[in-house]
Amino acid sequence: MSLSGSCMCGAIKYESSNEPKVTALCHCTDCQKWTGGAFTSNAVVPEDGFKVVKGEPKTYDVTGASGKNNRHFFCGTCGSSLYTKLDVMPGVIIIKAGGLDNGNADLGGKVDVEFYCKDRVSYLSDQSGAKQEPAFG
Repeated sequence: MSLSGSCMCGAIKYESSNEPKVTALCHCTDCQKWTGGAFTSNAVVPEDGFKVVKGEPKTYDVTGASGKNNRHFFCGTCGSSLYTKLDVMPGVIIIKAGGLDNGNADLGGKVDVEFYCKDRVSYLSDQSGAKQEPAFG
């Protein structure tokens, strides 16, 4: 199965020829700021099968809790969050699931892991069957 997605305005489109290696929610405060929501939902795919097929995303770098760089990719026109590359996770792209096409934002109905549960907002509970990590890894 391949994945495809885009920003809200359609200026940026991407695709991955690989299935997600893992699906994850991240509750860290950086992800909360990044989305303007309580968490990010993510499909982690191998970088070698991922490509931007339309447009050119803008980037924003931030130093993560690990002390390493987190590079966020977004649409410079509509501001949609697209994907992230983390120096602590080389070789993968973390696609923000809300931008996926064909109803794939639901991550196949399965979340493998939740990160930064220590920062999870109080009105959310853990996802049944997902590994719970207080921070990263």
